[in-house]
Amino acid sequence: MSLMHRLNSLPRRRLLQVLGAGAVLAPLGACSENLATGRRQLVLVSDEMLAQLSHQAWLDLQAQTPRVEDERIQQRLGAIGRAIADASGLTNVNWEFVAFESAEVNAFVLPGGKVGFFRGLIDLAASDGEIAAVMGHEIGHVAARHAAERLSQQLAVSVGVRAAQVLLSEEMGEHADEAAAALGLGLMYGVVLPYSRQHELEADRLGVDVMRSAGYAPADAVSFWRRMSADNAAQPLAWLSTHPTNEERLVALEQLAGPVR
Repeated sequence: MSLMHRLNSLPRRRLLQVLGAGAVLAPLGACSENLATGRRQLVLVSDEMLAQLSHQAWLDLQAQTPRVEDERIQQRLGAIGRAIADASGLTNVNWEFVAFESAEVNAFVLPGGKVGFFRGLIDLAASDGEIAAVMGHEIGHVAARHAAERLSQQLAVSVGVRAAQVLLSEEMGEHADEAAAALGLGLMYGVVLPYSRQHELEADRLGVDVMRSAGYAPADAVSFWRRMSADNAAQPLAWLSTHPTNEERLVALEQLAGPVR
């Protein structure tokens, strides 16, 4: 039975007692300092649990999206990935690097070290260094444990909204659901999305550090994102987005690596 199902099944008074005592979240995890980012983060789930959850997603993606058949591309991506992974110092991760046949200009990493690059991004990159910049960014997410932190934040938000709904129902009756939904949106835009943007900038910073350690030029990260900016002019409003704007990202990267002339 899931945590949220257990919470929903508790009597109202007992739920408030449990939440008030902190008995729901405390046994699952705690705030701890992440050495990669230098800040404390709330982690309620283990890396092992996340790896198990991502395993099926990885299998599903490979079943739905064909791999690039050109083995030279697969070998190139794997060589860059292994160089960046070795430089990251993350020795307890079972890394796998796959190029997928899709025109989408994107890449991703799943907990457990499964890294996917779409053909569109590989074709857009002008050099191995630019691919290394993206690879460093993705591996930076793993070093920073961003997936565990995001899932933990969402779990905490869900628990908090459920508790608020119980409290509001005594005061607002039939309007409690609407009030709880508004609270949930406020938490999403005020907490979860800003943290996501912070994660992206942290991954950029860690990516620049690790690509430098692997022997790639950090300036390649700037040139890649300049190319991305020119290719992807339409962006959502920054406060509605899970990612920083291209301009914000470029300013941060130029401070880390120096501007590309």
